[in-house]
Amino acid sequence: MSLTLTAPTAEAATTTLAPREQEALRHIASGCTYLQTARNMGLSKHTVDAYLRRIRAKLGINTTAEMTRLAVSMGL
Repeated sequence: MSLTLTAPTAEAATTTLAPREQEALRHIASGCTYLQTARNMGLSKHTVDAYLRRIRAKLGINTTAEMTRLAVSMGL
């Protein structure tokens, strides 16, 4: 048995992520901190953290760099 790791595609991410998750991802990928993202979205930083944890879990992503790469490929 062999294990193959595959990166999530932009199409899969678009259909998997909720609109607010996509918005949080866009802010983080543009270089905003959790607090700046929260202020821009009118949320608490804990809610932003929850969105980003869900994104990581749904897409099997571990780092902010991977999230940024995905956001760029999605056109966010």
